[in-house]
Amino acid sequence: MPRWLPRALLLLFLFAGLFQFATWAFHQLIGLFTMVLVSFFLSLAMEPAVDRMAARGVRRGVGTFIVFLAVLVCMGGFLTALGTLLVDQVGQVARQLPHLLNDLIGWVNSTFHSDLTLDQLQKRVLQDSGNAEKYAQQAADNIWGLSSTLLGGLFQLFTIALFTFYLTADGPRVRRTVCSLLPPAKQAEVLRAWEIALAKTGGYLYSRALLAVFSAAGHWVAFTLIGIPYAAALAIWVGVVSQFVPTIGTYLAGALPMLVALTVEPVDALWVLAFVVVYQQVENYLLQPRITARTVEVHPAVAFGSVIAGAALLGAVGAVIAIPAAATLQGFVSTYVKRYEVAQDPRIDRGEARRLRLRLRRLVSRGARGARDGEDG
Repeated sequence: MPRWLPRALLLLFLFAGLFQFATWAFHQLIGLFTMVLVSFFLSLAMEPAVDRMAARGVRRGVGTFIVFLAVLVCMGGFLTALGTLLVDQVGQVARQLPHLLNDLIGWVNSTFHSDLTLDQLQKRVLQDSGNAEKYAQQAADNIWGLSSTLLGGLFQLFTIALFTFYLTADGPRVRRTVCSLLPPAKQAEVLRAWEIALAKTGGYLYSRALLAVFSAAGHWVAFTLIGIPYAAALAIWVGVVSQFVPTIGTYLAGALPMLVALTVEPVDALWVLAFVVVYQQVENYLLQPRITARTVEVHPAVAFGSVIAGAALLGAVGAVIAIPAAATLQGFVSTYVKRYEVAQDPRIDRGEARRLRLRLRRLVSRGARGARDGEDG
């Protein structure tokens, strides 16, 4: 047996064991890596506001706390408005439940020619106490599982908030630490890339927030004029969901006020649909180009593809951070990738030559018509 064979086998088993351990550790820590990634993007969004306050003499820790407090107030107002709407709707359904049951029993009797009554239905429910106990046990088990999931989600939110706070408050220290690990020639490139990420991520979220404010204000006025209940809560819902839920946010945002309008007057739902469609066109062609021209603009196709890619890689979290990541990547490409002037070639846009010929014919015909008119005069 060659001398090198035992050493080679030992190295092979060692590397195989290290690979298995690294794979296991990665799968165990993927949740932590995801939370750190989300915290990094959130810190990029918050750091410009903290930098402005720091330039005015406010300590970075205090400035970060103020930004966090403002975000929490906005989220609390949004959840409170939706919670009030949900509680009121549930209470309204509970108050109308006997009337709805009577209407349902009447429809069943007229359709199936039966003589079912509400008292018979109540007795049947009381007789099936065994099934009721089984359903109650299943509901209790589901509540326990839901409570565990809720506690886990709260812990993840607390972890993300903690990482975001430290990354935002200690942003200069983090950059200094990263640059200390690199040679001087690479430090400038890293800081330049960091500035691009700050500008693109912060600019994108700023533009979304500004569009959400305009959307909420416009829909609040429209819903109030139409006469829909909970106009302010529904307007906030439309503004936030339409801007911050990728791809399908507009459809989800418009569905809820339409459903609420249906409970009041079906015609109001048509008015809501009409306003949502009209406002979407105004936003796409008037508001969004002017706002994103000063911040950052992501093409709809790029946004849709990035959401699909982010969801495939990281699930719901990836879908949420996909568009800011795409905006940052777009900034890197525009900064580091060299672009060249494109030569005029009809093969690039085959319809352009036809449009030019038609325009030339129109100009010639107008000139000839003007000459004939001059001769006639």
